[in-house]
Amino acid sequence: MSPGTSDRRRHRRRTLVVWCVGLAVVLVVAAFVGPAVYAGLVNRHADPVPTLGTGSASVGAAGPLADGRWTVGAGSFAGYRVHEVLQGHDATVTGRTDEIAGAVTVSGGRVTAATVTVQVASVLTDEPPRDSYFRSTALETSRFPTATFVLARAVPASSGAVSLSGRLTVHGVTRDVTFAGRASTGIAGAEVVASLPVTWADYGVDAPRLPFVTVDDHGAIELDLHLARSW
Repeated sequence: MSPGTSDRRRHRRRTLVVWCVGLAVVLVVAAFVGPAVYAGLVNRHADPVPTLGTGSASVGAAGPLADGRWTVGAGSFAGYRVHEVLQGHDATVTGRTDEIAGAVTVSGGRVTAATVTVQVASVLTDEPPRDSYFRSTALETSRFPTATFVLARAVPASSGAVSLSGRLTVHGVTRDVTFAGRASTGIAGAEVVASLPVTWADYGVDAPRLPFVTVDDHGAIELDLHLARSW
């Protein structure tokens, strides 16, 4: 048996053990209130899909984003969305964090460079046991504390549909990706909402599959970015 095979087996065993322990509290609650009721509670706690105009920042009067340097500011967040089934009942889980930073360069009416960094350990859902699994086993945030997106292709610095192609690094794995979304720009700044379908295994992350809960092997990464002038 190769060392790599042994490591993978140990990782799968550790994934199962940590997930079982992490869900113990969740299952106790579910046993009392019933799977259908519990799934309903999870769905009610799920955050809506990001849309323009939901944050606290304002872009001001409409128009293209001015040339210069802009930073990711207040009102911004990043997170994930995933579907799971608890004893036959569907639930949507979302995790969110506002610990996100980044910089954007605009030149000639186009975004020519952009980098966004997320502190992954700060992503939270409605269940601390789930978050503990997310940090310790799924994304191993002690080893890989950040996720980063670097824009690879210039895009218009104006309102409308956006297609953000670049390099995404999660869990120490870097892949070419394209976020799809929309932008709203003005003299005071800009807001960009975007999402990316993702298969967890592409980033070395195993989706747990246990008798009482099944987590999809795919989901989405979501961004809501508010850009403010960097003077």
